[in-house]
Amino acid sequence: MSTNFKLGITQSFPCNYLPNQHERLLIATDERLQNAEHYGWLMTQGFRRSGDQIYRPHCELCSACKSLRVLVKEFCLSKSQKRNIKKNKQFIIKTAHEKKENYYALYERYINTLHKDGAMFPATVEQYKSFINCNVTEQLYLEIWHDNELISVAVTDMLKDALSAVYTFYHPEYSSYGLGVFSILSQLSLAKEMGKEYVYLGYQIDDCKKMNYKNRYYPHQVLIENCWQTVNK
Repeated sequence: MSTNFKLGITQSFPCNYLPNQHERLLIATDERLQNAEHYGWLMTQGFRRSGDQIYRPHCELCSACKSLRVLVKEFCLSKSQKRNIKKNKQFIIKTAHEKKENYYALYERYINTLHKDGAMFPATVEQYKSFINCNVTEQLYLEIWHDNELISVAVTDMLKDALSAVYTFYHPEYSSYGLGVFSILSQLSLAKEMGKEYVYLGYQIDDCKKMNYKNRYYPHQVLIENCWQTVNK
């Protein structure tokens, strides 16, 4: 595949994850990259997307963000992950290929209850659409239901050899059930059924409480200096 593509670099701005740090992003601006095939390749280079914007951290003085993907075929449940599955066995998992109108109400409740200190508060329809909507690749929505109530949605990108976990939001009253973990475990199970090699979990940031949970799924690979390094438990 040709690597002669145009990329852009943002200006430096305050980091959303680490205090007293600044970040900047490398943006895939070339229109030739705006399709599923090239996006899959960009994922192997450490990129992700927000809406249709494909980006990768490109900070001058920091390399804390590490792209992480779980090896689906080799993945082994830990004791705590087994307990999570047992705890949530009463829930029903469904998948959809189109987002539904009732997703936004759940998203709004999640952001406005659990993330009042975050950059996405307060939730708005425009903001929701800006990062959920995507024309780059096909999406799959992993839904978790309790009886007839939708309690969680995991937005997932479908790639040729992988699934990519984009964002999960859930009913705040179910916070004690570990639905974020349960959604990742369900995505890994689904990826195995689909014959995928990887589940991309985004950026692992060890010093950020909100972003340092991704390395608990073994074995996984971390992108360091453009080389995927396997980490076994």
